[in-house]
Amino acid sequence: MKTSDFYYDLPQELIAQHPIEPRDASRLLVYDRKTGKTEHRHFYDITDYLTENDVLVINNTRVIPARIYGKGRETGCRVEFLLHKRIDLYEWKVLCKPAKKAKIGSVFDFSDKLSCTVVDTGEMGERTVRFSFDGVFEQLLAEVGQTPLPPYIHEKLKDGSRYNTVYAKCDGSCAAPTAGLHFTPSLLEKLRQKGVTIAEVLLHVGLGTFRPVQTDSIETHKMHSEYWEISEETAKLLNDAKKSKKRIICVGTTSVRVLESAIKSDGTFEKSCGNTEIFIYPPYKFKAVDALITNFHLPESTLIMLVSAFCGREETLNFYREAVKEKYRFFSFGDACLLL
Repeated sequence: MKTSDFYYDLPQELIAQHPIEPRDASRLLVYDRKTGKTEHRHFYDITDYLTENDVLVINNTRVIPARIYGKGRETGCRVEFLLHKRIDLYEWKVLCKPAKKAKIGSVFDFSDKLSCTVVDTGEMGERTVRFSFDGVFEQLLAEVGQTPLPPYIHEKLKDGSRYNTVYAKCDGSCAAPTAGLHFTPSLLEKLRQKGVTIAEVLLHVGLGTFRPVQTDSIETHKMHSEYWEISEETAKLLNDAKKSKKRIICVGTTSVRVLESAIKSDGTFEKSCGNTEIFIYPPYKFKAVDALITNFHLPESTLIMLVSAFCGREETLNFYREAVKEKYRFFSFGDACLLL
């Protein structure tokens, strides 16, 4: 299939520049894959669609202040570093801008207590760096780092916590699992009171999810790997759901990527972790997921390809066009859709 097969026309004014308050006041397009019908609701209405026969899978990763600016120790040049994947206690995969200034052996200072050395180079501005620090790395990063908002958001975020979900726990993402941004503590409690089971997984969101497809044929696009985990408790909840024929509803494409990467050939789950490069596009056959909550994604992105695999390409483009017509808000701070 061609990348251009997943293009749709989006007016710039529909790209959301700030989050809605409260979180669950965003709009919700509900699409039924069996009937092809859509409904237009609000996110807080999601309680009308979930029951005690559902397991809701959420990604509990937390976005870190992953954008930092370093000064070359020898050259004095200023370089932006975007941390996107941790290798060990000291080493990270990062994106550098301008990358040509970050040569192997170059040392950059971020503060008097935090610096890094470039130890390897990669494609499209990627570097491997080794940090040196005096103190707790996470605290030092919080002092110098910025929330790495996507490039299509031009307004400054007043409250940094709005680019994290209310259930974020595990530091490590350079971008938010944005479908989860719509949930409030009270909405989650309403779902629990209805008997909905909530299961947590982890995927640290990195370049694999958001890097644009730059090949004409989607089959030749290579995803970057992202780290994921499933706990013993979650594996049991998912296995019980499969046995009881409960629906497994993923919040976000990141949760989908975890489950579709982790499910075994016999259709079961176990406590596990790993790195996934899974690239889901039509005609992928889903093994774990019955329904999906997600935002509206960029044209020609791997995310709209995943949604197209779930709903059908033409069907997806049709309800995206309807969302444009109805002036839904798009992308990270935009509205959501429930795909049943």
